[in-house]
Amino acid sequence: MEPIVEIWPDRRELIERAQEVVIDRIDRAIRHSGHCTIALAGGSTPQPLYEALATADLDWSKLFVLWGDERYVPPTDPASNQRMARLAWLDRIPIPAANCCPIPTDSNDPAVDAAHYEQALRSLFQSLGTGDGAASNSEFPAIDLVLLGLGDDGHTASLFPQTAALEVRDRWVTVGNRGDEPRLTLTVPLLNQARCAMFLVAGESKQPAIAQVFAPCDDPTLGAMLDRTYPARLIRPVEGELWWLFDQAAGERLEF
Repeated sequence: MEPIVEIWPDRRELIERAQEVVIDRIDRAIRHSGHCTIALAGGSTPQPLYEALATADLDWSKLFVLWGDERYVPPTDPASNQRMARLAWLDRIPIPAANCCPIPTDSNDPAVDAAHYEQALRSLFQSLGTGDGAASNSEFPAIDLVLLGLGDDGHTASLFPQTAALEVRDRWVTVGNRGDEPRLTLTVPLLNQARCAMFLVAGESKQPAIAQVFAPCDDPTLGAMLDRTYPARLIRPVEGELWWLFDQAAGERLEF
């Protein structure tokens, strides 16, 4: 399926469009299966989206929230993705506490916490009626909606260029490293089972990475090198939708 690419005049209109699509996909999932699973992104771009979603009229008891990645800091730390999402959105809506599945960062061992989070996700998807937690024809579950950002270096979630996390294909969660800084992240195959994956990208500084993420490549060897250098290229949902929403500053040099 070809990606859906939209460029909006400014960040405000980008967020308004993202809110519209997110609410629609949440509503669709609830109507289809009685619940919606959503993986949240960190960073500054989605924060106004979360603040806008806090005003939406939805049945929050049917929303199940997980995180696409997390810095290895306590949930009270200002850098915590969980903290940002709770302050901007989740603490402002009547969502049951059990419906939120944050990434643990308290064992003092990122690999241990990655394993704990994978088990928590398996339990969550099993409780939602997907058997052992896997989607049909896959060992990975289909998250209804995955929100993603794009770093200036082409990373997404905590999948950073030229790191071992990019190669993980047998786990749902792994350790992603930004230099010496460990993070926890959902893996490429899990992200690619999403029913809808949506990138929100704003700012002129993203233009060089965007050009490489969208660069056509027919040479498998060169393509593999580009994928490792610009990991957002690896996000290609197997059956689901792929959205790229840009503000004008980020997307103005894209050619179709």
